[in-house]
Amino acid sequence: MEYDNFIDTITRRAPVHPEKAEPLTRATLETLAERLTRGEAEDLASELPKPLKERLVSPTPEAEAFGLDEFINRVSRRAGVSPDEAREGVRAELSTLKDAVSDGEFHQVMSQLPQDFEALVGAPG
Repeated sequence: MEYDNFIDTITRRAPVHPEKAEPLTRATLETLAERLTRGEAEDLASELPKPLKERLVSPTPEAEAFGLDEFINRVSRRAGVSPDEAREGVRAELSTLKDAVSDGEFHQVMSQLPQDFEALVGAPG
């Protein structure tokens, strides 16, 4: 999936103002990089367009252990949006990632996240 198509898809899926789609995307990927192991973040990045890859740089080899609420709070702060907008942005981002990368890669990403992430995106467990 090309970068512009990725952002357009998020804009359609998240009930937020279109100008917030890119900051939400950047914030979600940066937070996801913290939550995934470095190897998994790199694997995910390998299937995304270059502007998105740059956001998936894991700060440590290990994944940080935090749940969905903390994930939403970090995205909210980074993107400068409300927690409700952040939640909708994360939901849209994960569902768009599901469409943009291979099934196996998406499953690997979701396997490193708590089950409430799957419920958010509607992914099978």
